[in-house]
Amino acid sequence: MTTPAKWDVDTDVCVLGSGGSALTAAILAHDSGARVVVLEKSGMVGGTTAMSGGVLWIPGNHHMKEAGVADSWDDAVSYLDSLAPGLLDPDTLEAFLTNGPEMVRYMEEHTPVRLHLFTGYPDYHPDRPGSKPTGGRSLDNDVFPFEELGTWATRVNQTGPSIPASMVEAMSPGGLQTLGAGVLDDRRQRDCRGSGQALVGSLLKGVLDRGIEIRLETRARSLVQAGGRVVGVAAEHAGETLAVRAAKGVIIGTGGFEWNRALVQTFLSGPMTAPASPPDNEGDGLLMAMEVGAALGNMTNAWWMPCVKQAEAHRRGVPTYRLCLAERTLPRSFVVNRTGRRFMNEAANYNTVGRAMHRWDENRFDYVNLPAWLIFDQVYKDRYMVFGCPPGEPAPAWFRRAETLEDLAAIIEVDPAGLSEQAQRFNADARAGRDSEFHRGDSVYDHFNGDRSQPAPFCTLGEVDTGPFYAVQIESGCLGTNGGPKTNGKAQVLGLDGQVIPGLYAVGNTMAGATGRVYGGAGGTIGPGMTFGYIAGREAAREAV
Repeated sequence: MTTPAKWDVDTDVCVLGSGGSALTAAILAHDSGARVVVLEKSGMVGGTTAMSGGVLWIPGNHHMKEAGVADSWDDAVSYLDSLAPGLLDPDTLEAFLTNGPEMVRYMEEHTPVRLHLFTGYPDYHPDRPGSKPTGGRSLDNDVFPFEELGTWATRVNQTGPSIPASMVEAMSPGGLQTLGAGVLDDRRQRDCRGSGQALVGSLLKGVLDRGIEIRLETRARSLVQAGGRVVGVAAEHAGETLAVRAAKGVIIGTGGFEWNRALVQTFLSGPMTAPASPPDNEGDGLLMAMEVGAALGNMTNAWWMPCVKQAEAHRRGVPTYRLCLAERTLPRSFVVNRTGRRFMNEAANYNTVGRAMHRWDENRFDYVNLPAWLIFDQVYKDRYMVFGCPPGEPAPAWFRRAETLEDLAAIIEVDPAGLSEQAQRFNADARAGRDSEFHRGDSVYDHFNGDRSQPAPFCTLGEVDTGPFYAVQIESGCLGTNGGPKTNGKAQVLGLDGQVIPGLYAVGNTMAGATGRVYGGAGGTIGPGMTFGYIAGREAAREAV
């Protein structure tokens, strides 16, 4: 878009989006001397970050050093490179590893963000060189009291009731009960929240404390250029066009493109029918960057996550998808395809599991592992929380149920002989304590999301032998896409000629991921995202105009 005759808003840095990466960028741009305006497409702030666990994966962070957990530059590079040999961009990777620890310290010293070690959470591939099998790189949030946000407390995106505990507390063997009634009552009175709610709440408080303006329900549509430089944004609000001048630069942090069916079909390497992010993530930032000639990277990839579809709908009337995480890791369960056969280590990290669902049969011209089904028995149902259904409560209608595995197979249209044979083999392996097919339970990561009241490997291995039996369909989903405009180590968007597009920055899931297709550990999305938000805000404020 050409320069308008009149600007409706005049600022230095315009940040598009309000997730963790975007809010970090806004704070750093302000603290670096710039006037800042945030444009949020929806009526809620927080984006995907607010719906997430809120964990940050940051190699070499000061919390792990203070706890005596050794890490090094060489360890981090060796680990990431072993998962994508020769595929990572040295400039953005160096920027992440250099600025990540600095970002954590800055946010804790200058905003309400408070982090602590996610004790014992191993890297997602603990057998790879340079990994941290006993944890240290993943950081959890302290709970944050939403009473401090005033009327903004109702403007933070969420999908269900908040939990007044950190992830570490909630996932401890004793759970919330270990906190005591007094602590829980006090936290509920102050509307304390953990996970992604805590992270976004504390970032939002930092933004509000600085007087940074957030314009809700304002959708950026196109970038404004003058002399080859991005100088503003044309946005929509209440049916009117809003011209926003950004003298120093525009930072795109609008999330991925997972809710844009045309872009998904065009770019992603496998089927994706169950995005677990807000439906506002339609690739707005990607499309705007493409219009001004941005080079693209990592476009076939996403942060893959197996999901299940639930009856309730999001605020825009689209389905809500629940993550399938602990349920497939707990003992007395396994996952099968239409042949009734397992096809993966169910306890592996979700990004790896998601990729297994994309297996293509070149003879049948079909994705052979879709649909997939989580199979479990009555003991499992009585013992564990299953997709929001508490132990002992009647199973919801969308759980399929039968007295025998053969009858269950008929209901879900899975080969009954295959399912019966699979159960026999799995049960024999479970009794022996060794998964002979996919090595479930061999890795320390496999144990973390299982039943930690049981010893390894039985925290994830257990016989499926007590009827009635249940099945829940699992879809190929994602937490968000992670391909987009290529950037350099300063978060500046690069053009097709490899040169910087002046005045344009990208962060979070909008940019081509700094770790490529690699999901290093818990927080592998938010850690790099906030790091590049930190970089982009600082660099944009320094732009000469």
